[in-house]
Amino acid sequence: MVDLKLDIRKPERLADQLYGQLLEKIVAGELREGDKLPSENEISRSFNVSRPVIREALLRLQVDGLIYSRQGAGSFVKTRPPESLIKFAEPSDVAGFLKCFEARLPLEGATASLAAQRATREDLKSIEKALVRFETRIKSSGIADQEDFAFHMSVAKATGNEIFVNVLAALNTAITAAMRVNLKITQAASSERVKKVCEEHRAIFDAIAIGDSAGADIAMRYHIHHARMRVTDRLRDQ
Repeated sequence: MVDLKLDIRKPERLADQLYGQLLEKIVAGELREGDKLPSENEISRSFNVSRPVIREALLRLQVDGLIYSRQGAGSFVKTRPPESLIKFAEPSDVAGFLKCFEARLPLEGATASLAAQRATREDLKSIEKALVRFETRIKSSGIADQEDFAFHMSVAKATGNEIFVNVLAALNTAITAAMRVNLKITQAASSERVKKVCEEHRAIFDAIAIGDSAGADIAMRYHIHHARMRVTDRLRDQ
């Protein structure tokens, strides 16, 4: 049986700490794909936490695609994230990063769609300039979180709707933190993965440039979905 003992780290919420420490055991291979997690009673005894805390942490792991539940059988490991994940991020912060990707999907899909409908010639120049800066930075082995955010912000500005710009600006800290970890994982993986990340950004720009509203929405959602997958699945080289 996996050794379970909660290392209390104040002032973090207990559910976040439990999430993070179960995540660490999955990443480290102490709990492998297909392995059954200890029961709620066993986790409660080992970690000395309440059932509601356990259920919140397990539900978040399930929502994030890391474990799955079988009625009457318990919870099992579904996916093992890359080992670099807990090298570049505090385990208890990972749930927040994944929530950020989740929130960005509909928001930025809409911004890309509207940008394709409304972008002026100057907007397109601004988006392309931001894209080139991002590509240059990431291809030179830099962690291009600021350039990445600038690209996404330039798309938001091209909507002509300041609400999208203000919402993205308000999320700047959360988004760039998640981008930084994601890009570090990408840089630690392979040049092929770096190439694919650049291609995803280029596809967004290309769809906006030709006024393809549906295509821009799809390209943006594809990019954010795959960015999330790069965080959670060590076997996905994309």
